[in-house]
Amino acid sequence: MENIRNQSTVSEFVLLGLGHSWSMQVLLLILFLLLYVIIVSGNIVIVTLIITDPHLHSPMYFFLANLSFIDLWLSSVTTPKMIADFLKDNKTISFAGCMCQILFVHFVGGGEMVLLVVMAYDRYVAICKPLHYSTIMSLQRCIGLVLTSWTAGFVHAMSQMAVIVQLPFCGPREIDSFFCDIPLVIKLACMDSSNLGIVMNADSGVVVVTCFILLLMSYTYILLTVHQRSKTGASKALSTCSAHITVVVIFFVPCMFIYVWPLNITWLDKFLAVFYSVFTPLLNPTIYTLRNKEMKSAMERLRNYHLDSK
Repeated sequence: MENIRNQSTVSEFVLLGLGHSWSMQVLLLILFLLLYVIIVSGNIVIVTLIITDPHLHSPMYFFLANLSFIDLWLSSVTTPKMIADFLKDNKTISFAGCMCQILFVHFVGGGEMVLLVVMAYDRYVAICKPLHYSTIMSLQRCIGLVLTSWTAGFVHAMSQMAVIVQLPFCGPREIDSFFCDIPLVIKLACMDSSNLGIVMNADSGVVVVTCFILLLMSYTYILLTVHQRSKTGASKALSTCSAHITVVVIFFVPCMFIYVWPLNITWLDKFLAVFYSVFTPLLNPTIYTLRNKEMKSAMERLRNYHLDSK
């Protein structure tokens, strides 16, 4: 840590945020505070339901509980700081705080990508090999797959941090966003960072593209396999996987345009960052609860239990 301080004369960065006028700041404060409350409560409800309801003690819901926990964490890395900054004229973040945001965004984000691949594998086994499902997706394997997703996210994040903490920051310190992310921070380094930016984006791009291709292959194979067995089965499989496919699209599309094919359009980059860090954790619990009969039934049982206890 002492080595980092010696190389960097910048002790804090300035976050330019999303809006500049006071009325816009107040509006955004109310909006994102409401969204964050919904994100926290929605994902906590999903985790609580899955833990407490015996009907949901299956591999699919075990992975869903982990996804909700990751979404809760992903949103909490950036959103509380953004909400607090709406109340400040001087929106700053310490050098250490900035590095921590980068670390956790890529740790949690990378872990979620791998977890979505794991969930696709779970659906493949459930639909294409139903007779062997309980054997293949044992508790030990499910735990191992979740630990693998967390490990992959950690390795990805540390590979990025090992480079970025060594960069010299001695001049510009304004970040035109509401949180620290690698493409924006690299531009502030006191060196020619164009080639480094390409390398760092390629690092993230490999994770994004690899996971996305694996997901496309998994769901395509599921639908083709079931379609060969029965035409009605294909529509049933599509219905079963539709929630997963929707989550994959809304999570990966912003990541593609941030890290794989950056557009370098400020307002669009900010929109994609908001979508990735706020709307994805908001939409996931909504999609899984509204399109899942077992989750609806579990919520109904929980509601009836509380009504009866009163």
